[in-house]
Amino acid sequence: MAQDDHRSREDRERQEEAERILARAHRDSAPLLGSALQRGADFFAAKGESTDPAEIWGKRVGRGLAVIGAIGCLIYLYWTYFR
Repeated sequence: MAQDDHRSREDRERQEEAERILARAHRDSAPLLGSALQRGADFFAAKGESTDPAEIWGKRVGRGLAVIGAIGCLIYLYWTYFR
C-alpha cells in the first residue's frame, strides 16, 4: 500500500515536470518578432500601468520623445564619425 502511494506521488511529480517543460517549450517557440512588437506597442501605449489619462498620455509623449532623441543622436553620431 505504501509502495502505491510512493508511485502515485512520483507519477504526479513527473506529470507536473512534464507540464512545466511543455509550457516552457510553448512559450519559447512563440514568434520572436511578433511578441517583441506586441511588447513594444504595449510599452508605448502605457497599457496596464495606470488608469489616469494624464499619466498615460504623459508617458506616451515622453517615451515617443525619447525614441526621437535616440534616433537624432544616432544620426548625429553617424554624420560626425562615419561620414
